[in-house]
Amino acid sequence: MATTWTNEMPSSAGFWSKAARKYAASPIRNQEAYEKTLERTTEHLGPQDSVLELGCGTGSTALLLAGNVRSYLATDFASGMIEIAQAKLKGGPDTEAHPQGLKFAVADVFSDKVEPGETGYDAILAYNFLHLVENAEDTLSRIHHLLKPGGLYISKTVCLKRRAWLFAPLVKVMQLVGKAPFVRFFSFDTLEDSIRSAGFEIIETGTYPAPYSRFVVARKL
Repeated sequence: MATTWTNEMPSSAGFWSKAARKYAASPIRNQEAYEKTLERTTEHLGPQDSVLELGCGTGSTALLLAGNVRSYLATDFASGMIEIAQAKLKGGPDTEAHPQGLKFAVADVFSDKVEPGETGYDAILAYNFLHLVENAEDTLSRIHHLLKPGGLYISKTVCLKRRAWLFAPLVKVMQLVGKAPFVRFFSFDTLEDSIRSAGFEIIETGTYPAPYSRFVVARKL
């Protein structure tokens, strides 16, 4: 029986669209950890790779990584984020230097827009993403489906399970007044177990920045 995927956008899309301008203006909190993430990701990408990024935000990471690969589709379910990303790609004095294979699209992982054709993606990237989706298990299953055999899922996920006693009540109150999106409280172990259960072999892990942000490289079995 064929798998059926829904194209309905997540309920948090409106929240993130409204937050896009503020998000774009916010500086990277830990530049060293960000650069480490980019370095480790680049080590796993090749010049002929086809790459999908999920939850790309306003596109800053896509603009830095896309020049290392053949094609790079950067997506976000929040249209406000993609509007800013498109402006970065089209405007400014450095437009000619932008990677030719980079495209932005309003889409989530279940959208027809991310279908790679018969071969599948070489790599799917998702940074600070999985703890913000409402259906993590289905999302991981879909990622597995979109990758070619041996393809890589490269991710970074905030894991706050150890501090859920503090953060969960605060998030709940903020959600009631529209000031916070959906948040899942992973531990490192539950995150990595979920990835393995979706049909992946974990080949690299790191914590950038410590102690809560887990970097994982996993290969499709």
